[in-house]
Amino acid sequence: MNQDQVKSLLLGIEACKTDFSVVFTGKKSGLVNGLYKPMSREILIHNKNFENDGQLVYTAIHEYAHHLHCERGAYTPGARSHTNEFWSIFHELLEKAESTGVYENSFATDPEFLGLAARIKALLPRNGEVMLEFGKLIAEAEALCRARFVRFEDFLDRAIGVPRTSASAAMKAVVYQVPAEIGWDAMKVVSGIRQPESRAVAIDAFMAGKSPESVKALVKANKPSDDPRDRLAKERERLEKTIHTLQERLTL
Repeated sequence: MNQDQVKSLLLGIEACKTDFSVVFTGKKSGLVNGLYKPMSREILIHNKNFENDGQLVYTAIHEYAHHLHCERGAYTPGARSHTNEFWSIFHELLEKAESTGVYENSFATDPEFLGLAARIKALLPRNGEVMLEFGKLIAEAEALCRARFVRFEDFLDRAIGVPRTSASAAMKAVVYQVPAEIGWDAMKVVSGIRQPESRAVAIDAFMAGKSPESVKALVKANKPSDDPRDRLAKERERLEKTIHTLQERLTL
């Protein structure tokens, strides 16, 4: 596979608005398989790194995702390149490439990968159930701390040594009734989403097998309503929660 063929393959997966070039360096690198140069819009591929075309195509799609990512938003020198939005673009490109047959997903065809993935996925509900039980116990601890007039954060820090973010996420997962089937890592992402509609979208995406990065980008893409009444209602809810929190602190 040569440079022109790779470029044609990429454009066949998804068209772009700005032209780019694919350059084989003819070198072997122990650091990276490829590189995208935003200013010159060049996809550099260390083609001596690969044992087969599948590896080369995967790298080319990865770098092309960087091109599309930069194309969709202003490029900022020094900015983090591997954002949730980038991973979402990359994974979408891979899915398109797989559906058209230009890239083979070994995880979906290799019997050993299929078996191993099934065994791992079988653990996720158990993992989620444990964390829901953990969330219930943390909620009990929070109530006991209020009853005994002691700091809940101090209990987390010194009595059980649990990060506050983990404790908060577990409690929210219980309150929001996040399904254990998606596993704790996915549950933690969902529990951090305030809007019920967005949480439902995230849960459906996780159930469909989407990656955490893709789900985060999907939720972020759901822009809030432009209706002034919706904004005022959300602001009122936020203020009420703030007042409630301050009142609780004043009672300590």
